[in-house]
Amino acid sequence: MKVPKYYLVKNQILELIAGLEPGAAVPTERELAGHFSTSRTTVRQAIAELVADGRLERTQGRGTFVTSPKMLLLPQVSFSSNAVSQGWRPGRVVVSARCEEASETVRENLQLDAGSVITRFEVLRTVDGEPLAHETVHLPGDLTELTERLEAQDSLYRMMADEYGMGIVEVEDVVETIPCNPVRADLLGVTTGLPLLLVHRTGFGEGGRPVEWTESAFRGDRYRFVSRRRL
Repeated sequence: MKVPKYYLVKNQILELIAGLEPGAAVPTERELAGHFSTSRTTVRQAIAELVADGRLERTQGRGTFVTSPKMLLLPQVSFSSNAVSQGWRPGRVVVSARCEEASETVRENLQLDAGSVITRFEVLRTVDGEPLAHETVHLPGDLTELTERLEAQDSLYRMMADEYGMGIVEVEDVVETIPCNPVRADLLGVTTGLPLLLVHRTGFGEGGRPVEWTESAFRGDRYRFVSRRRL
C-alpha cells in the first residue's frame, strides 16, 4: 500500500526537530516545502498532524514551535509511579488543608450524612518542578495532620491504610474535558481557557464504602490519556 506523502513529510519533520529544545521555532511552510521538495499543502497537512499529536504548536502571527513532551496519563497507575516510569521527577506541593463541613456534592460522593466533617486538601502535582496537575482531595473525618507528611511525598493511600484502616481496594474514574478557570490557571502557570483533563476519582474501601473523592485537573497541553485493558 502506498504511504501518503504527508505522512513521509511528517516523519521527516520529526527527525528535523528531534534535537530541538521545547519552544524552538520550526522553519516556515515555504522553507520546509523547499527542503523536502514537496508542496506547501503537503507540509501544512503534516504540521497539522504534528500539532494534533502534541509535538508542535502554532501561535497566530508568530509561527510554529516545538512543544514539551507530553506525559501519558495512566489512570491505573499513581502519579508518582507514572512520572518515574517515564523518566521524570515527581513532586507534590500542598496548597491548602482544612477540616470543614461536607458540601452536598461531597456528601453524595462519599455517602455521608448532613453535617459530616471532611478533610479537604488542595495539591499541586509537579514534574521536574513544573506544575502539571491540580488536585482537590476529600476524605471523611479530620485528617489534617497528614499535611506535613504529604508535603514530604508520603503515599496518601498507604497512610490511610496503615494508620486509619481506610485501605482503598477499588477506584472509579470519570474523565471529562473542561476549560481552565482563572484560579487553576494561576496555580498551574497557564492561560485561562486552556483545555484540562478532569478526572473525578472515587476510592472504595472493603465493603464498597467510598473513603476518598478526588478531582484532578491535568494540563491538556502536557498530558495524553491512555487506557489499556485485556479483552
